[in-house]
Amino acid sequence: MPLVALTGGIASGKSTIAARLVEHGAIVVDADAIVRDVQQPGSAVLAAIADAFGGDVIRADGSLDRAALAGRVFGDADAVARLNAIVHPAVRVESQRRMDAAFAADPAAVVVYDVPLLVEARADDPWELVVVAHAPAEVRARRLVELRGMSETDAAARLASQVSDDARLRIADVVIDTSGTLAQTERQVDLLWERLKRGDAGRRTG
Repeated sequence: MPLVALTGGIASGKSTIAARLVEHGAIVVDADAIVRDVQQPGSAVLAAIADAFGGDVIRADGSLDRAALAGRVFGDADAVARLNAIVHPAVRVESQRRMDAAFAADPAAVVVYDVPLLVEARADDPWELVVVAHAPAEVRARRLVELRGMSETDAAARLASQVSDDARLRIADVVIDTSGTLAQTERQVDLLWERLKRGDAGRRTG
């Protein structure tokens, strides 16, 4: 029952990899989706965020104003640390619950934890394989500008705010290069899937 961590920086193609794995039959547990779920109106996490960052990060309907919160913490390492201390424990509990449920339903399942902040929060968890989606920073910056409508300045700031590519690559067992065509990326994912189904998910050593 392989438990795989999938990570990558912004605009690295991680979602493309996750989608291809789902096509093959993997069960993907999405950390970003869990973050949204644990921050639902009325949740203890949302109340703690409001206490820490002010009630004006909550909209009139009781939901989190993500843009307001991002503006409050972006570029402020201490604020990011306070936010992470609120959110990460809840995400850890819920992600584990979902992974356990997936294996309970199918002990032979391939479960993939799609997690942007693996290096920052969960690098030392007992993953059987760590997969890193990777493309050069200039490629990712261009994607942010062309596909997400960011300015070049904003794109550069987003990239600079994340952990370095070297830090991600150091923990990788498998690196999927997403800088080429979609077909090239999918072929690498297909080879990864074959490895997982063979049971060859042992982590590299040395």
